Amino acid sequence: MTTTTLPEIGTLAPDFKLRGPGGAFITLAEYRGRKNVVLAFYPLAFSPVCSHQLPAIARELPRIEALGATVLGISVDSHYANEAFARSLGVPFPLLSDFDRSVSTAYGMLIPERGYSGRALFVVDRQGRIAYRDAAPTPAEVPDQAELLAALAVLQ
Repeated sequence: MTTTTLPEIGTLAPDFKLRGPGGAFITLAEYRGRKNVVLAFYPLAFSPVCSHQLPAIARELPRIEALGATVLGISVDSHYANEAFARSLGVPFPLLSDFDRSVSTAYGMLIPERGYSGRALFVVDRQGRIAYRDAAPTPAEVPDQAELLAALAVLQ
């Protein structure tokens, strides 16, 4: 799927500063020491599978938050498109714009020949390390949320 490798479990997660709702910047570092972070990579706003994946994550948000985590969605779409997409789906967590594809590349998720990322879930623990990763083999497949919840429970 990708030409780069995924960050290894236990390694420091690549930091980022991406535009989110309203064009405001959000960094991964701002969560360090405070919360575990679920990074939900998705290929493209308004695409069929993404339109099911993100609401499914949103339905699990109370459980995710109860396990001490927050969710950040990441795609190569502009922050304007992501904001409209989140509003159309009722997704309450921030969708961030990796418009220059640097974060998708750093996490090994960029599909260069398509210009967008694959679909994956990463958990970054409070210390800023990769604690869990599940990259779907193809963009048509969705990572398992039950496994994500189990990984978050271990971090409690």
